[in-house]
Amino acid sequence: MSNVMKAVRLHAFGGPEVLVYEDAPKPQIKAGEVLVRVHAVGINPPDWYLREGYKMLPPEWQPKVAFPIIPGTDISGVVEAVAEDVQSFAVGDEVYAMVRFPGGLAGESSAYAEYVTVPATQLSLKPSGIDHVHAAAAPMSLLTAWQFLIDLGHTEPNPLQPHTHVPVPLAGKTVLVNGAAGGVGHFVVQLAKWRGARVIAVASGSNETFLRDLGADEFIDYGTTKPEDVVRDIDLVVDAVGGPTTGRFLHTLKRGGALFPVFPLGFDGGEEAERLGVTVSATQVRSNGAQLAEIAPLLSNGTIRVAIDSEFPLADARKAHERAATGHIRGKIVLTVAEDGES
Repeated sequence: MSNVMKAVRLHAFGGPEVLVYEDAPKPQIKAGEVLVRVHAVGINPPDWYLREGYKMLPPEWQPKVAFPIIPGTDISGVVEAVAEDVQSFAVGDEVYAMVRFPGGLAGESSAYAEYVTVPATQLSLKPSGIDHVHAAAAPMSLLTAWQFLIDLGHTEPNPLQPHTHVPVPLAGKTVLVNGAAGGVGHFVVQLAKWRGARVIAVASGSNETFLRDLGADEFIDYGTTKPEDVVRDIDLVVDAVGGPTTGRFLHTLKRGGALFPVFPLGFDGGEEAERLGVTVSATQVRSNGAQLAEIAPLLSNGTIRVAIDSEFPLADARKAHERAATGHIRGKIVLTVAEDGES
């Protein structure tokens, strides 16, 4: 077997043009790992954060990178080899994973490639009812929604706040989802409905039919209406956009309610939240093969559906990042990895 594969690598930080499709060393499995022949790769915001050098993070949070690096975390594919100490997977298994996140922030996840090594604990059998493209699109976005709403799944210290994030009961509650049509948002809508919530989806007007089809009970077009002007007494707001503007949702919440910003950097309304009697909480998504295994039946039977915005060959990763930069993404962007070493 060849020790060379095709991959997309970075040799410097920058825009989509720094993504180079080229030969790279094929990874070698270590103890506890599985080698996966990648069929599809899901694209996520941390991919372009890494490509840009994490310039949106405070300097002390920016990981140190050694070029060249292969970006990407989310894969679906087929097991090519397993380490001797791995008993849970076998050659030929179809699998999916979010690889080494957040531990691989500096480029150790290495998913934009024909082959990737994955710690067996971060891997799950692929949902049998969906293809590799849809499976690859799920891990980071769906684990984010799951760990925010359903089960945190770990006891690691929270890098975003001093206290542990705790999901809240959803049955019979009213949940507003901002950025509802995006990668994380469209999963939050579905999980909240699955757990018995009434869901108000906020997105651009072109997404109303899409979101109502996923279960949204109400829809607000942010292009014509500011949700913070018309909504009150909400139990939970999940702001899948987040950032400095997330505090505008504090006054939409009832006392005892909660605001979960998926991207909390820039939020400075802690004192106001305390005065209003609402909780603000976030968490950093973490790789978790056991949770992906728990989620797999829900993907297989259609309880949770994965929306695909667009597909690009691995060789066109630059075009995929250019698509991401235009915004208004409905669901997920996916890279496909062709058979027989061609992409």
